[in-house]
This record gives sequence, structure tokens and C-alpha cells, in this order.
Amino acid sequence: MSDIAKKYVKALVESVDKKELENISKSLNSIAPIFKDTKLKIILFANDISKEEKVKLLSSMIKDINPKLLNLLKILSLNGRLDLIPIIAKELSDRVANILNKHHGFLYSNQEINQKDIDKIATNLGKKYNTKIDLKNIVCDYNGIKVDVETLGIEVAFSSDRLKESLKEYILKSI
Repeated sequence: MSDIAKKYVKALVESVDKKELENISKSLNSIAPIFKDTKLKIILFANDISKEEKVKLLSSMIKDINPKLLNLLKILSLNGRLDLIPIIAKELSDRVANILNKHHGFLYSNQEINQKDIDKIATNLGKKYNTKIDLKNIVCDYNGIKVDVETLGIEVAFSSDRLKESLKEYILKSI
């Protein structure tokens, strides 16, 4: 994590209330993915486009932009640090999760899991860590179930392959 990005996040956290901070975080996260788009990155880092135009472009992508966020974009542009936006967005999301005690995570599995079961897992995990956890199911090729809540440093996995191997070992030992 960039120390410079942390300073911007610290300044934001100290200058706004919780609700405003949450809205700024959502706005920053909505524009952070554009830094993966090569064409937009070329525009944002082109020397022949003014810093003001770059700020206008970014702010036009945010509905009802917060004045403090607009100021942050201006400062980042003036200092040639627009490339810090994805890092700032991630750091700010983590801070907001800790401040509000609401964390988001992912439940990886090789099939769709119904929302009732996902909510039950999230509730039980939240009780264990004394927080609110929201999980999103990601269907992938993982043979089992894995829960990952990065902001809390939680990764819990249950692999069906591992269970099968353990059962084989147990059966062989008992024979």
C-alpha cells in the first residue's frame, strides 16, 4: 500500500462523517475499475489533456459527486497522482468496513448456493467475529466451499477432495 495513498485516505476519514465517507467510498469504487481500461488510461495520463479536463471526465462518471471527493480528484490531478485512485478506493473501503463494522466477502463454490444458506453462513461467521458480514457467491472451479473476508483476514475452506482423502485414510487405518 502506498504511503501517499494512506495519507489521502486519512485526510478523508478525518474530514467527513461516516455516512459521507461511505458515499465517497462507493463513488471511488465505481470509478476505480476504469484504470484497468487501456483506452481510458491513455486519456487520463495524456500530457496534451488538461488536468481540469481529466477531473471533469472522472467526475462525470460519478452521480451526485460529493464536493470533498471532487476536491480530492482535483488535488490528485494537480499532483499527477490519478493513478492512486484504485489504491485509495481499496484502502478507503477497508477503513469504512472497519469503522461501520460491516464487512463484505466472497463464498467460492463450484455451484450456485441459495441465498438463505449464504445468509446463514454470513450470520454465523459474523457472530463469531462480532461484526456484520455480507457474502456474495462466486461460482468457480473450487471443489468445495471457501469463504474469504479480506478486511477481517478470514479465509475458511472446506475441500471435498480433502474430505475424501481423510475418509480413505481413516478407513485404511481402521482395517
